[in-house]
Amino acid sequence: MATDHRGFQALVGSSVAIFWPGAFIFGFPGVMAPYWGRSFGVGHGPIGAIMFFVLAAVGLFMFFVGKWQNRLGIRNLVSVGAVLCSANVLVLLIADSIWWIYLWAFINGAASCFILLPTLTSVQQWFPQKRGLVSGIVNLMFGLSAAIMAPLFGILIERIGYFGMIGILGPISMLTGLVAVQFTAPPASLSIVKVPVLKTANNVPKNETMTTLQIIKTRNFRLLWFTWALQGAAGISMVTLSTGYGMARGYSLESAIFMLTAFNLASGGSRLISGYLSDKIGRNVTMSLSFGFAALAYFCLPMINSLPMLTLPAILIGFAFGTLFAVSAPLVTDCFGMINFGAVFGLVFTAYGFVAGPLGATLSGYLLDRMDGNYNVVFGYLGCFCAISAALIWSVRPTAPE
Repeated sequence: MATDHRGFQALVGSSVAIFWPGAFIFGFPGVMAPYWGRSFGVGHGPIGAIMFFVLAAVGLFMFFVGKWQNRLGIRNLVSVGAVLCSANVLVLLIADSIWWIYLWAFINGAASCFILLPTLTSVQQWFPQKRGLVSGIVNLMFGLSAAIMAPLFGILIERIGYFGMIGILGPISMLTGLVAVQFTAPPASLSIVKVPVLKTANNVPKNETMTTLQIIKTRNFRLLWFTWALQGAAGISMVTLSTGYGMARGYSLESAIFMLTAFNLASGGSRLISGYLSDKIGRNVTMSLSFGFAALAYFCLPMINSLPMLTLPAILIGFAFGTLFAVSAPLVTDCFGMINFGAVFGLVFTAYGFVAGPLGATLSGYLLDRMDGNYNVVFGYLGCFCAISAALIWSVRPTAPE
């Protein structure tokens, strides 16, 4: 009973700890994009590059965090992430060019690594029989936080101004993060908890003794890596494209934020739904279906003008993005074991960090500048990324070393 109680505390603490990194990554840039564009005199391309710097930090730090967490301790790393995330708002106060925003984005991406991966490891250790569900719950807060905060960011900047808003966000995020950290520790008796051995269709036990070099040579790893590159690009692009597309259709910023909110609500909610479903119907089925519907959503977006109708594709794309986060973590464990989870998940994230950013938000922004704001080509190629990802992830299967 005591173990269950501590596990529940770790689940709640982990979910709260990831709240502000999620709000700052998935909500803040979308709301602030028009403001930063006017303030620094830049177009869609430089604004889209903000997400590149977030993801570059993720690609750089996620692997190292995965290696450090067993040596330095999960709670210590989460503490570092909480302090980085909140103190980072000081960069926004002194920003006088878009390059300061890039620095803020990079630090925020790094902070998210120090929180997300250790907390996912902790909750999977506490609940080895429900890894999809608990990973989904933590990822739920990571995505849902932006849906909660994006409208509030819009209200705050209108009522108290940009600098007044920043002055409030820093202390609140610091206090919230440091309190939540106290409840994120994994089971004290073990550094890594072995989950029940999964077997392939040929009844071959999964091997947890594989080295990192052996793992990156497997077909499963390559499929996961390319899925994160393509589906990650398609998902993260909506953070900066949504409000811009809504305004391009003639709606005000306050109204266009509704599209971003719908995306983030779906991204957050799907992390719980998809995590639970993946435990029941399989990781591959859950992910392939969501990615396929996201492809259809992107292909349909250019044909829609009504703001209420625009939220429907945003919801499908957000659902797929949340599914990518929620289901990939237990799928990595299914394929390579809990012992290898931190390092392997960090390596998979290099695709998200170094490839998804340039292919998604950055490229789409520069294409919009070149084509005078024509979104058709952008949505077309992002839809293709979703379709390809659906096919790739369908082929991933837990196997013995290849």
